[in-house]
Amino acid sequence: MASRSSNGVVFEDFFPTMVQRLGAEGFMKELCNGFRLLMDEKKGVITFESLKRNSALLGLHGMSDEELRCMLREGDLDGDGCLNEMEFSTLMVRLSPDLMQTSRELVEEALL
Repeated sequence: MASRSSNGVVFEDFFPTMVQRLGAEGFMKELCNGFRLLMDEKKGVITFESLKRNSALLGLHGMSDEELRCMLREGDLDGDGCLNEMEFSTLMVRLSPDLMQTSRELVEEALL
């Protein structure tokens, strides 16, 4: 969920709760559903136009074009100006501080 503040958009991190309730597989399915909501159906990727058109579905009302472009640049790993499903999922997990901390702890535990 997102809200606006004087400093821009503020996101509330519900991902850890979603992982607890849905399990890892269920959470990944939800990420894929989010991707499909935002993607351009003809191109199969999230473009600037599809993000602008569909972002309100995720509570991102009134974001500027520059904020939307910044979101795309943040996750665009291959430099094509769009987000494929893997880039989108990676970005979403990276943007969740609690989820990243839990992942780090699991990796450290596995290594010990």
